[in-house]
Amino acid sequence: MRGIAFWFYFTGVIYVIAGMAFGIHLSATHDYTLAPVHAHLNLIGWVTMGLFGLYYHAVPTAADGLLAKIHFGVATVGLWLITPGIAFAIQEKGETLAKLGSIVSLASAVIFLIVVFRSRQRAAA
Repeated sequence: MRGIAFWFYFTGVIYVIAGMAFGIHLSATHDYTLAPVHAHLNLIGWVTMGLFGLYYHAVPTAADGLLAKIHFGVATVGLWLITPGIAFAIQEKGETLAKLGSIVSLASAVIFLIVVFRSRQRAAA
């Protein structure tokens, strides 16, 4: 695995380790209030980033060009905003980060849709 596929997958592994460690912390303290943060870290950080990486690995032409790099940056920023944002929202410290992180994460998914569509067009050519 190379290039952007590697970086998506590698950071996904980092996020699942962080998510598991956070889950252990929740269990050790018997306070599951922030369980949605744990869930989003694992689902967006591990599952989504890992699947993005697997797609870029399976379809190398999709990784060509600037759009895949932009996708990685947007996906990363989305995760970095949404996870603390959810924690702040749960703790009633404001919902702005969670909302912004949700929008940026949605933008990441839309960019990926464009990547998938464009890579299909390249394969057909």
